[in-house]
Amino acid sequence: MFLPTTLDEVKKLGWKYLDIILITGDAYIDHPSIGVALIGHYLLSYGYKVGIIAQPDWNTDEITRLGKPRLFFGVTAGNVDSMVANYTASGKKRRSDDYTPGGLGGKRPDRATIVYSNLIKRFYKDVPIVIGGIEASLRRFSHYDWWSNKVRKSILLDSKADILVYGMGELSVLEIARCLEKYGDIDKCKDIRGIVWWSSKDVNGIHLPSHEEVSNSPEKYSEMFLKITLLTDPFKEKKIVQKQDTRYVIQNPPQFPLSQKQLDGIYLLPFERRVHPYYLNQGKVKAINTVKFSITAVRGCYGSCSFCALTQHQTTHLISRSEESILEEVRLIKKMKDFKGTIMDVGGPTANMYGSVCKVRNTKGQCAKFCMHPNICEQNLPNHEAFLKLLHSIKSVPGVKNVFISSGIRHDLVLSDKKYGEEFIKQLPEFTPGQLKLAPEHSHENVLRIMRKPSIDLFLEFKRKYEEISKKRYVVAYFIVGHPGESFRENNHLRRFIKTKLGYKPQQIQIFTPTPGTLSTTIYFTGIDPYTKEEVFVERSLKKKNLMKFNVMFNRKTKL
Repeated sequence: MFLPTTLDEVKKLGWKYLDIILITGDAYIDHPSIGVALIGHYLLSYGYKVGIIAQPDWNTDEITRLGKPRLFFGVTAGNVDSMVANYTASGKKRRSDDYTPGGLGGKRPDRATIVYSNLIKRFYKDVPIVIGGIEASLRRFSHYDWWSNKVRKSILLDSKADILVYGMGELSVLEIARCLEKYGDIDKCKDIRGIVWWSSKDVNGIHLPSHEEVSNSPEKYSEMFLKITLLTDPFKEKKIVQKQDTRYVIQNPPQFPLSQKQLDGIYLLPFERRVHPYYLNQGKVKAINTVKFSITAVRGCYGSCSFCALTQHQTTHLISRSEESILEEVRLIKKMKDFKGTIMDVGGPTANMYGSVCKVRNTKGQCAKFCMHPNICEQNLPNHEAFLKLLHSIKSVPGVKNVFISSGIRHDLVLSDKKYGEEFIKQLPEFTPGQLKLAPEHSHENVLRIMRKPSIDLFLEFKRKYEEISKKRYVVAYFIVGHPGESFRENNHLRRFIKTKLGYKPQQIQIFTPTPGTLSTTIYFTGIDPYTKEEVFVERSLKKKNLMKFNVMFNRKTKL
């Protein structure tokens, strides 16, 4: 079922009120890959009456459309950080938005979480506000903001919200709802795991350098990042505190990862898997096209690429769904009228991490070292056998003609699997939609080291093996330019690599965008790798970064 978006829909359900109203910067797509829909259905499954207001006009009172909720407002910018959604890597305003009806740009405000929360406070001063999603999660402490080129305070303070839920928030949000149901006082809900709250008084915990210190000292900013990264783990049981002016921002320990049974249950909730008619009437929403017939098989990623926000948001703790649960979802998808027999994706942040385990990470928490850099840790056990079995099981379901992996895969993880890696490469063409897309990201070893990506030789080895087997298919490579560590010397190395080793004009060249919460952004702002303490070259000129992209895309050596 759809969650109601208007009072008429609330009445048709026979509800007299709403317990919780969720506000999002995206159009309402009722699909498990959309965070606000997933949270809404999860709360609904526990008996809470939940409504959604998607992309409210912040210049009007539209945010009051569903009235006042009994328990709280939940606010998210959407599936993407609003600044990333609104601006290109060159800092230009985007004209289109895949999460908006008709693809129109400008339907969500900059810093949407702050804008929506402040708007709610204007109309409902006494209703608790809980913020979450990737924008809030990665801005929970002091953070460098590339768009304003300064260190901003926690989004919790700027939004005037009561609680911030970080990471994947199902358990925390449910506990908040139950706490407010029991006590009716948000201040009684400050002991819940997986949340950030603020206080005018200091509390016991691990103290980060203050907002003032990290704003003025690259070394202190690096120290802050390292502490947050190493201590934010459910098995370490650490409370983290940061002073910001006269207040203290406090992060409780994270929630423990969901069990497989819990994850299975969430993805089998009664999603419509389409755009709500209220928003579809305003125009088609492009974002549904890539997820409609796709399945999330795994959550979390231990790849820890420097530039990726997903590891910081979903954590390195991996959870794989059961085969039975996934096959049940396939059977649900089969019943959809416009299903033509193709499951477009079976994956997650990194598809071929499905079924892999690490006894250390799963019992003691994430190590201080990286799971896949500079080499893949021997404690980390991939399971391509289980992933292949899953793919074949899906394909054997009557009515399913094709099963594809459109999520990213880690080619170094495949090569490290001495038992089933070769077999995975052999069978991969069967599950590849068109050409295989991989992301080596760069060719220069120093840039790759800073990115925490594998050697380019491993990419070439995988490419050779795959293309020998697939014959009529080849590997399409994605690259990033302008990343910390890349000067024009390294950029020309990439240009030569593409010309001599790939032999085609690359279509996917991204300019690095510093987004809050990532290692790459910390290095970009400070010029220091917080793990090694080494100084790193950073190109901050947009003009030069655009030249780097031109240099690589058109294979023309560019002079400074």
